[in-house]
Amino acid sequence: MKKAALFGLFCAISLSSFSQSLGYEDLAILFSKNNNSGSARYNAMSGAFGALGGDVSAININPAGGAVFTNSLFSASLDSRSTDLKTSYYGNTTTTQEDFFNFSQAGAVFVYNIYDNSDWSKFTFSFNYAIKNDFNTNIIANGDSGFATFIEFPLENGNSKTQYINTDSQQFSTSYKGELKEYNFAVSGVYQKDLYIGAAVNTYELNFSQQSYLKEQNNDGSGNTLNAKFYQENNTIGTGFSLSAGAIYKATKNLRIGFSYQTPIWFTEINEETNIVNNDGFLGDTEIITSNNTTVYDNTTGNYFPVQGFSYKLKTPAKTTASIAYIFGKNGLISADYTISDYQKMKLSGDDFSTENQFFNNDLRNTYTLNIGTEWRFKSLSLRGGYQYSQSPDTNAIASDNIEGYSYGAGYSFGNVKLDFAYQNKTNTQLYDFYPQYNQVNAAALNIDNRIFTATLSINL
Repeated sequence: MKKAALFGLFCAISLSSFSQSLGYEDLAILFSKNNNSGSARYNAMSGAFGALGGDVSAININPAGGAVFTNSLFSASLDSRSTDLKTSYYGNTTTTQEDFFNFSQAGAVFVYNIYDNSDWSKFTFSFNYAIKNDFNTNIIANGDSGFATFIEFPLENGNSKTQYINTDSQQFSTSYKGELKEYNFAVSGVYQKDLYIGAAVNTYELNFSQQSYLKEQNNDGSGNTLNAKFYQENNTIGTGFSLSAGAIYKATKNLRIGFSYQTPIWFTEINEETNIVNNDGFLGDTEIITSNNTTVYDNTTGNYFPVQGFSYKLKTPAKTTASIAYIFGKNGLISADYTISDYQKMKLSGDDFSTENQFFNNDLRNTYTLNIGTEWRFKSLSLRGGYQYSQSPDTNAIASDNIEGYSYGAGYSFGNVKLDFAYQNKTNTQLYDFYPQYNQVNAAALNIDNRIFTATLSINL
């Protein structure tokens, strides 16, 4: 049985559901996101490398970028992310601050020069590993909507049950864990000195889990109280692949133009295990206690924890990127990428997903992302900066739901060894409706501030 869909963290939309966890529309959008993560040089310039190349992470955007290298190279990166998440719910504001650390990137490029009279002067083979999306997030909301949802005690007998219709408090917390890993395998070459061409095969490993807790305390107006605790969890793994191709053309000595296309990611199998299954009328593990009844209702009595498994497929948006870069000799450069993602063509399959697929077509939009970066060199020292703007796929999104970010960085060359550092700051707003089945309750408003520090070691081979 399919899990019901709901209004999720990553898409500010209103859907009908009986689940506090992310539904399939939300998961599909989440698994399609790109954190734009790579080497420190790449991050410091906000990923604007479509017409530049010369960085292992650039093959994520345009596989032709591998042919820009003049020598073989290996690089590896570490990320440290600090996230401030402010949740507003019925006049109460709760702020969580979390720090995450991961091994975010590793890759190599191997250059083979051709010294005969062929039109092809160079071939390169590239590999890169990166965390495409880091899911780790914690949300906490506290408040009182004035609308009770757990209003009866299941074990109370009689036709006229006590009605606990007055709310005292509502608390909700949810935690995401996991990541989407991307592996790029690219080949590229230089044709007649000015045209760089490349293609890549990309594979993906998905690992995601969510645990959600809802607590509600209500009373009947006569001094009796009801305390409900509700728990849902979802564990998901999957694999997928995509193809990409691109070109970079040196229009003049200083001007480069790039173009690339990445097919959708085809997740051929996504396996989910969840406790969101009908258990005595509750889609999850539930415990309810009343002050005037010594009996405790628990639908997991006897260590009965029902779960269900489900498998499905997902096709994410395809991406088309147009790029331009201007090189100021050996002094510096400026570059820009413009990417279009066709969210309306997303598709879920493996069961009856007609409602979800209709939602993608009717309620999402094709989005654009703008990345701008610059770099200036002072002998062995390089200084960098960048800007990113990524549009929300929701047709009803407000301006602050779009992701906006700035980046800064520096690098120093010790000859065959380079050290690079980058700092990124990205902000946006979102909504989370943990009572999606009740129009009487408003969604919680989220204000998200991500700060990411990256360090990269590069070695010429």
